[in-house]
Amino acid sequence: MKTSAWRQTLQRSLQQEDLNFLLTNRIPRIALTRFMGWFSQLRHPLLARASIAVWRLFTDLDLSDAKQQRFASLHDCFTRELREGARTVDPRPEVLSSPCDAIVGACGRVEAGQVFQAKGFPYALHDLFGPTQDTSAFEGGLFITLRLTSAMYHRFHAPADCRVEHVTHIAGDTWNVNPIALKRVERLFCRNERAVLRCRLDDAQATPIALVPVAAILVASLRLHFLDLLLHVGYRGANELPCRAEFRKGQEMGWFQHGSTILVFVPPGFALCEGIATGERLRMGQALLRRQP
Repeated sequence: MKTSAWRQTLQRSLQQEDLNFLLTNRIPRIALTRFMGWFSQLRHPLLARASIAVWRLFTDLDLSDAKQQRFASLHDCFTRELREGARTVDPRPEVLSSPCDAIVGACGRVEAGQVFQAKGFPYALHDLFGPTQDTSAFEGGLFITLRLTSAMYHRFHAPADCRVEHVTHIAGDTWNVNPIALKRVERLFCRNERAVLRCRLDDAQATPIALVPVAAILVASLRLHFLDLLLHVGYRGANELPCRAEFRKGQEMGWFQHGSTILVFVPPGFALCEGIATGERLRMGQALLRRQP
């Protein structure tokens, strides 16, 4: 069997739901995540090339738009930068662009303080944000789930001219966040480690928005450029992190160490842009939400 055909067969096998759930969740998730964090940092070009070759067997990893093509460690490949011009950011001021490359998961309206991770699996917004955060600004607004696969570009960017005013770090588990797990584990996003970034747009109303990066198995490390911290499963510092960081639309805000999810929340007055629906693939900078007149 040719290599490409064998790889496709392997990938199809891993997409079988029971097997996928068993392999990615019924294991020591946090221990494996810590091991991967250590292993990915080992700096040896031959080890990095071998690891990337194995990674390609399980995913459709495409490095053609990466700024560099050779990596000293697996971590360097995970957190790779893009070459100049690889993404175009929608310039319209009324549009919020996608903060990352992603597959659109559940999306819709926040109703009675609840949103959905998958059909039939609701969760309370205050459970996701944590007990210290007021979520009333987003009642009646929209939410979008953006899932980054392990093969995707893992840096995320400002969806508009904005400032970050507060970060809440919430410790938790590292369940897989793929659609198979989201259909089986209730309140999954509220169980996993996550950070809540409270932001305001640079407009006359100082419109509030929120970005919630959620960790997953093999990835429980989040680097934010405006905090001199690495948020991860072993982090024991302050959970409430006031800040004031200004960003221009499309400017890089930070990165994941692997693949995961970013949840975007906006108040009433926004609509989904054309083509935004569950299952659609997006690129960073693509139109995501637009302000209604």
